[in-house]
Amino acid sequence: MKKRVVVWGTGVVGSMVIAEIVDHPVFELVGVGVSTPEKVGVDAGTICGIAPTGVLATDSVEELVALRPDALVHYGPTAAYADDNIRVMSAFLRAGIDVCSTAMTPWVWPTMEQIPAAWVDPVAQACEEGGASCFTTGIDPGFANDLFPMTLMGLCGRVDSVRASELLDYTDYEGDYEDEMGIGRPPEFTPLLEIPELLVMAWGATVPMIAHAAGIELDEITTTWEKWVTPTDRTTAKGVIAAGNVAAIRFTINGVLDGREVISLEHVNRIGLDAAPQWPAGSADDVYRVDITGSPSISQETAFRFTDGSGRAPAVAGCLATGMRALNAVPYVNELPPGWVTALDLPLVPGVGTIR
Repeated sequence: MKKRVVVWGTGVVGSMVIAEIVDHPVFELVGVGVSTPEKVGVDAGTICGIAPTGVLATDSVEELVALRPDALVHYGPTAAYADDNIRVMSAFLRAGIDVCSTAMTPWVWPTMEQIPAAWVDPVAQACEEGGASCFTTGIDPGFANDLFPMTLMGLCGRVDSVRASELLDYTDYEGDYEDEMGIGRPPEFTPLLEIPELLVMAWGATVPMIAHAAGIELDEITTTWEKWVTPTDRTTAKGVIAAGNVAAIRFTINGVLDGREVISLEHVNRIGLDAAPQWPAGSADDVYRVDITGSPSISQETAFRFTDGSGRAPAVAGCLATGMRALNAVPYVNELPPGWVTALDLPLVPGVGTIR
């Protein structure tokens, strides 16, 4: 029997996942939820640029819950829209329907002390009322800085430090980065993520997760933030970043133990591969990297690419991987007890049905 899923969200991630579900031997698309009024009543295939699916999009949570799917796969907006995300997901959880999501990245480790109770308690209560489970994943935060480094740490006898890095060129990326990261803004502008408390809450959840998995208690979590100003105009998929504005940022989130940074998350996001040449880069363009210093020391780079001739950017390939991690987890989340689910609760998720 196929797993019957409802997909909420038809942006970049949701649209690509819907296209993958259509011919998938393990999953069946039974409903699609949208927030844009213009998409209501439109075939999901039309929205996603594929052949009609016979599934019409709706903004009615009640209609989708009534379909009684095996899971809601939620690709809604970011935690900036927390109230709406919680409203939608809680409705499914209270009805006994498991949720796998990429929206609320702090939920990657929901016990992190920086998360507001208003973002945690309603979902925990909904899970309890419905006997359902809620799993949140992503790429970074998510599998690139939880699954990847923790898997490699399991090959070591001693780990002195572990660093997970996102090293990406955002030239062709159309997602939000102006107000969040300050890319494209004047250097005196303070983006949201430059505020240490917000950065740790929004993107630092895997630091305490890794510490918990390793059996240690961190003394503190610190952050760093650097900006690089472009001397020339730079053309992006979203327009032109004028000379004198920020065209690259580098930040870290660091778990400190006994005065040492033992767990670090690092982002270097550029507009153009030549931006901030003094900062770290991968051996290939657009990679996620894990570096472990220990016994043995390990380095791993992961690149996401489309090889179908579509010309889609590596960042978009990473978005698809993000969405598929949530979808492929559905059969395993269905088998878990009710409540919060993290990467530490899941077994190996090999992607059943992917080879065909």
